[in-house]
Amino acid sequence: MRHFDAILIGAGQAAPSLAVELAERGQRVALIEGNLLGGTCVNVGCTPTKTLRKSARVAHMVSRAAEFGVMTGPVSVDFAAAMQRMRARVETSRLGLTDWLDATANVETLHGWASFQGRDGDRFLIETNGETLSTARVYLNTGTRAVIPDVPGIESVPYLDNVSILALTECPAHLIIVGASYIGLELGQIFRRLGAQVSIIHRTGRIAEREDEDISEHIAEFLRAEGIAFYLNSSVNQLMRSDEGLSARLSDNQEIHGSHILFATGRQPNVEHLNLSAVGVETNARGFIRTDARFNTSVAGIKALGDVNGRGAFTHTSYHDHQIVLAEFDGQHPAGQWQDADRRVLSYAMFTDPPLGRVGITLSQAKALANKGQKILVAEIAMADVSRAKEEDETWGMMRFIIDAESERFLGAAILGIGGDEIIAVITNFMATGASYRLMQQALPIHPTVAEFFPTVLARLRALK
Repeated sequence: MRHFDAILIGAGQAAPSLAVELAERGQRVALIEGNLLGGTCVNVGCTPTKTLRKSARVAHMVSRAAEFGVMTGPVSVDFAAAMQRMRARVETSRLGLTDWLDATANVETLHGWASFQGRDGDRFLIETNGETLSTARVYLNTGTRAVIPDVPGIESVPYLDNVSILALTECPAHLIIVGASYIGLELGQIFRRLGAQVSIIHRTGRIAEREDEDISEHIAEFLRAEGIAFYLNSSVNQLMRSDEGLSARLSDNQEIHGSHILFATGRQPNVEHLNLSAVGVETNARGFIRTDARFNTSVAGIKALGDVNGRGAFTHTSYHDHQIVLAEFDGQHPAGQWQDADRRVLSYAMFTDPPLGRVGITLSQAKALANKGQKILVAEIAMADVSRAKEEDETWGMMRFIIDAESERFLGAAILGIGGDEIIAVITNFMATGASYRLMQQALPIHPTVAEFFPTVLARLRALK
């Protein structure tokens, strides 16, 4: 039996960096991955979809060329070439990660599924590839996968998830998407721009329903303008094969005929291989591993990082998890390092075009706080009033800032529009300082940029009633 100081199971965004950092601190580390190094982000998430998004944006901008005084000939998309460009980027990223780990002393990468086999005193026994390993510390970073609903007829119809859709070599004639949250909307716009007809079915009355209602409507407007059809307050009651490929009968008895169907209906944790019961690690009703704010599970010595702990479904939250764990391992909390996951402010982006950048609370959450007596200030501006957006003829969207009136600190912000996914970092980083919004209001911005309007918007702050 081989012994390690730490074993990391799953090689998503937290584990590889943590493995290297622990090894550099003198730990003997094993990193076990049953699928592909890099997890969802590198292989079937951020890297491939954002690469493909660029191809889709280029196609879209070329189709608008005449609006900018640029004359082009007939425009077509080589779908297979766009997909190959995406796959090449993924392979390069994964190879870079593999080389980094292989070059790090004291890190051994093992390819196989890992499962707990119990304990030997204060050490955990973990089996992989027929070998039993022991360790005093375990870090779980196994991520999530798509939820596929139990729809009548699904067994007779080929369907796609966020993984299999990236394996296509021909563009769908008509892509039906079930689910209008972040993944469904991003992929819907990408494939629409690459040449597919797209229809999106969603169970509620508006898309991206976790966002404020007006934000959702802005997103729906620009996606409809590109030809995406929405079927809201609806669900799929039956799937059938048809001459076009498949047919989806909806809850109101409408039928949609398409060539492909994609399910973007949520995520579930990858815990089925772990045999958690062998050591008593607890999960919640949805199967996510329960942790405290420092990612400790119900069993001392075992931590769960990344999507599998249900504390954030993003690459950056997973990576931040490893930073918090490393700070604790070092016995200190460097300047700027959140002390635990409960005290960090969640930020994220939806990478539609234009993108949505979000941090902190929404306007609806702010109203709930105001109803309880908290004094809150709000200001906003339409992107149609922002000079840079007008100059680039990308005027969809708006900006909104939410401020606590007494502390003068930011509580949240939404930037839907040109550069919103990048610009939101200005607010995110500023929030980490805990400073008054007045300092930002007095800063000297660069013209012409979108962010130069921050002081202007802050001057419009008014009490939320």
